[in-house]
Parts: sequence; structure tokens; C-alpha cells
Amino acid sequence: MTASSLCRTFRQLAAPRWHACGQARLLRRPPGSHRQVRREFSALPGLEELDPRAFLVVEVKQDEPGVLSSILKLFHDHHVNITHIESRFKSFARDGPSFHIDFQGRGSEPKTQRLMRDIKSVNGVHAVNEMPQREVPWFPLNIRDLDLTTDTLDGGTALINEDHPGFSDPDYRARRDEIVAAAKAYRHGEKLPRVRYTEQETATWQAVYERLQTCHARWACKEYLDMLPQMERFCGYAPNNIPQLEDISNFLQQRTGFTVRPISGLLSARDFLNALAFRVFYSTQYIRHHGNPFYTPEPDICHELLGHVPLFANPAFADFSQEIGLASLAASDDDVARLAAVYWFTVEFGLLREGDEVKAYGAGVLSSFGEMEWSCAKEPSSECREMGGMRSLLVPELRRLDPAAAAKQEYPITTYQPILFVADSLQDAKKDISLFCDSLTRPFFPQYDPLTQNIRVTKAVRRAKRVSTVELQKEKQKDFFEKKSQGMGM
Repeated sequence: MTASSLCRTFRQLAAPRWHACGQARLLRRPPGSHRQVRREFSALPGLEELDPRAFLVVEVKQDEPGVLSSILKLFHDHHVNITHIESRFKSFARDGPSFHIDFQGRGSEPKTQRLMRDIKSVNGVHAVNEMPQREVPWFPLNIRDLDLTTDTLDGGTALINEDHPGFSDPDYRARRDEIVAAAKAYRHGEKLPRVRYTEQETATWQAVYERLQTCHARWACKEYLDMLPQMERFCGYAPNNIPQLEDISNFLQQRTGFTVRPISGLLSARDFLNALAFRVFYSTQYIRHHGNPFYTPEPDICHELLGHVPLFANPAFADFSQEIGLASLAASDDDVARLAAVYWFTVEFGLLREGDEVKAYGAGVLSSFGEMEWSCAKEPSSECREMGGMRSLLVPELRRLDPAAAAKQEYPITTYQPILFVADSLQDAKKDISLFCDSLTRPFFPQYDPLTQNIRVTKAVRRAKRVSTVELQKEKQKDFFEKKSQGMGM
């Protein structure tokens, strides 16, 4: 994983997912219609209000059987639910462990005070201390917290730079400005903005759609091919029609509980992965410039809808995507980088073994005819290799999926991938990713409650003040490229 992955230049119809650049065009309101009045609230309830946790450290004199069972019985007798427990040896004065116990409730409650008093009286207990909550990096606690994700790496329109096909097209630039404004205005709970696509935009979509159809028949995984007809039936997928995010979101929610929301530009890895914890997928709504339908320097609706969306309707794929998202909550920057790399080699560029063939399930592969041939064909053509910057390499190196290895694997961001990871099935990928996420040093183990759309945590923690992850990431990228430039003598 390198910092440069977070600002990847797109090649032939391929894109990194957490670089989602979302946008939307609102339908114009008919004359006389009423505008919706939005009430803004300064904050949502925090952890302490929603589901409080307390944290005790119980120090034991001797390492002997029976003490822990006596302590646990007292929690049962006082009707206090333990959410996390671990033991540690750290004192040279005693050979007994310290039990770190998190539980539901507040330390100030009378019930908790009585519990602590009774634990102190247990034979073999040396001391009982209530500990302060641990501070962790800010993370979204409720799905509405995703509305705070407004900072983007590009500021919304900076993607249109001099090498962008639409840079010198004032109409295209104006369209982007309108789209970005609508995406920024969206809030959770509102109807997803619908786009009035022009004939020119639809023609661009059709060119991509029909070119990819042939490739999908040869190289897409079975799960993708099984789902695409349903997308056509229920979501409006067709060569001559660009589907709407609202229709897609409703369909996905019925299938796997995933929903879609627009975003105005490139998100940091942390912000994008955090949203997956809520089974939310950030998507674009703009389409690439019509001047070259088979090239885009950024993610667009072709990449989102023809690469990502169909497999979010598959339960195993949806589950391991959310697993990565849950592991990113309050994770360290290093672990976010590892998770982003795992995401890259699975959700973006993942492959599956089907018999003696290799098939694509990663969106960066499925949305690119060049990536599909390079990744799945037994002998990619010289034209394909040339297009992807792989003149000296005949085929990619295929490795069995190992998330721990993928998390440390560097990869290029301007060429095809020289190394790809292959799973035996989506269920196997789900199992391997779950084990990897459990191996990380995590501040707590979160659980998503789909009824309240809240995150529940196992430990007594408090969220640090929210800071812009975009600014932090920009600084890291700057440092990375400066060091890389110095190292290469540039």
C-alpha cells in the first residue's frame, strides 16, 4: 500500500473505489411546488448518551482458579452485561493477573458502585479501579454522521485539470459544477437526487455498456453474470438508459441492506471505508467526457454501476465489504492503509478461480475491457499489454488470496497490475478477510445495528474531536511523493 494509491490516475475504464467522486443533478421543481425545509442540528447523541460503557481493572493477588468465576458471578447477580474482558500480567509484586472488564452502564450508577464494592470483597482480589474512557480517533457513530463527510481530496472540481478530456469544454465544466453542488447538498434521509442525462451522455454510456458486455460474457465471475439481468429488470440497466442511484439503492437494500449515496469528490481512504461499515456505498453520478468514451481519469458512473454495484447485491461480497468498513472505524492510520490495500486487491482488482479459468469480481477489472483481458486472458494481446504499460510482462503474477500479504503488497497506480490475488470463491474471500480483520490491533470490536443505524462498541471509549482526514491525507501524500522523488534522484 502506498499513499499514491489514494490519488490514482484512471486508465482504460478502471478506477479505485475510495476515490469516489459523487455528484447528482436534481430534477427541476415544477412551478408552484413547495421547497423542502431542512432543519440542521448541531450534533447527534454521542456514545455516552446512546449506549454508555464503563471500564474496570480488577487486580488479583494470585494466579489461581476460581477468582474469575467469582467476579463473573457478581456481574450476573447485579444484572450487569459484560461487553469485553481480557487478562494481563504486568506486576512483579503479585503473580495474579489484572482483568480489564468493559460493561454496559456508567461508573456513577448506584448499581455499578454496589458491584465494585462486592468485587473488592472477593477473596483473592487485590484492588478494583474504575478507569477513564480511552480516547480513539473520531469515527461515525450513526449513519447520519456520514453527512459530515463533505471534505474531499479534490475540492469537487479540481479533477478537471489540464490533462482531463473535458478541461477545454466549458459546457462539461459547467455541468460538473452543477453536479458537485447537488451532491454536497444531499443529506441522509432525503430522496436521492435524480439525473436528467442528455442524449450525448446516454450515447457515451451505451458505447461503454456494449463494449463491456462482450468482455463480461468471457471474463466476469458467475455471481456478476447472475446479478446483471436482475439489475436490468429492476434498476433500469440498458444500453440506452443510464440507471438512477435511487432505483439502485432501493434494490440493493432489499437484497443485502446496502444503500448508495452521492459524494462531491475524492474521499480519503478512512472516510470511504468508514461508510462501508454502515453498508453505504459512495457513488458518482457524472459520466466521462464524450470525446473518448473508453477513457476516464477519474471514477464515473460507468465504473460505479458496471463495476461495483451488481456485486453489492451478493450477500458474501456485501458482508466482506462491510467487514473491511467495520475494521476501519477508529483504526490507526497504518491499519487504514492496510485495509485500503486489501480493498484494492479484492473489491477493486479481485479475481476468482472457476474451474481452470480466472474470472473477475473486482470493479476496477469489470469496468475496463483492457483490465479484464490483462487479468483473465491466458495470453493477453500485445495491444492490451501496450495499453496497460506492460510491454515487458506477458501475464500478471497470480497469487492465492492472502489478505495479510495483500495488505503489505505495493502496487502501481498508472499501469495494469503486475500482481493480482485469486480467491476460490466469494465465500472464501469473506472468510479470509474476516480473519485478517480480527488479526488487527483494534481499539474495539464494533457492531452495526441496522434497526437504529448506530455503531455499538465493546469498550468504554470516547471519540476524539473530528478533524479533516482529507487534510491529513494530503500531507501524507505530499511527504510520500517528496521522499519518492528524492529517492529516485528526480
